[in-house]
Amino acid sequence: MKKLDWYILKKFLSTFVFTMLTFTTIAVVIDTSEKADDFVKSGLTTWELVTHYFIGFVPFIMSMIFPLFVFIACIYFGSKMAGQSEFIAILAGGVRYNRMLRPFLVGAILLAGLYWYASQYWIPKAEVIRTNFQTTYVDSRSSYNADPFRSNSYYLRVDAETYVGLRYYDTARKTAGSFFLSKIKNNRIYYNLRAESIHWDTTKKNWQLNTVIEHTNNGLKETARLIPSMNINLNVKPEELRRDEYQKNKYTTPELKQFIGLEEIRGSEGLNTYKEERYHRDASPFSVIILTMIGAIISTRKVRGGSGLLLALGLVMAALFVIMDKFSVTFATKGNFSPLLAAWMPNFIFCFVAIYLYWKAPK
Repeated sequence: MKKLDWYILKKFLSTFVFTMLTFTTIAVVIDTSEKADDFVKSGLTTWELVTHYFIGFVPFIMSMIFPLFVFIACIYFGSKMAGQSEFIAILAGGVRYNRMLRPFLVGAILLAGLYWYASQYWIPKAEVIRTNFQTTYVDSRSSYNADPFRSNSYYLRVDAETYVGLRYYDTARKTAGSFFLSKIKNNRIYYNLRAESIHWDTTKKNWQLNTVIEHTNNGLKETARLIPSMNINLNVKPEELRRDEYQKNKYTTPELKQFIGLEEIRGSEGLNTYKEERYHRDASPFSVIILTMIGAIISTRKVRGGSGLLLALGLVMAALFVIMDKFSVTFATKGNFSPLLAAWMPNFIFCFVAIYLYWKAPK
């Protein structure tokens, strides 16, 4: 790293920090105006709002716009330098084009590394703060959040042979109105249990069944008995039965991997949403590097329209990237598209765009 590299890198990082903080401030102001009624009704003090909401909201909004604002910052300061013929002077001084792009790549790797670590650990912890406030004070008062057709029944595979079902489960009371358990081996049910009700026993830390009918079938002999009450261990805790639309955002990556593995063993459906989130946390930081190189290649050219034209072009490309990313996520979560491919597809496509722009760039 020489003086020229530090000069470009300093401009890159300072422009990114300025644009990021400016937009984040605007986002906080807009969000505050939209949630003003909720803030008042919550009864929290200003400091409590900061610690119970905004300390989680700021990392959330930053994580959403991070790759795009790296791209915009790169184009903005690069076009300014190109407009002042600085890149022409650098190339005329004998610096190779690839060498001139080195500080852009170094800055991209630094920002991508920071974004990757934040996505794996910091942002999920911030999401716990933001979403807890959202569910308590915002969603609970929203008419759009009520879903009369949402099922409160759960069907799980708790181990290799055991399948259970809970109907009419109440997450607040940790009680279900009906319960069944079946054990299957060699495609044959050899044990079946049904209960009129089930609830979580806080003392014994397991489930208590009431009015139980137990069936055992060993092929030649079948037995049945009525049990007034009994306790069983299901390897399922009450918090695992609570539907939370923000759940995937709250887990750190190690916790998310563990959750996906456990739910796959249980045979749960709808895991594509969690898998896509898992892969997206690796793909998004990589997109920082790709978008930075595209921005660097575009902005180092001096064009007649000046920085305004380059910024407009950058915004169009950023919009295309966002649209492509949202479409691939939708196809993965709502269809049969591979979550891994959905998370990485925009990067693959824009990687070819970067290669093409580099090949066509005047050197």
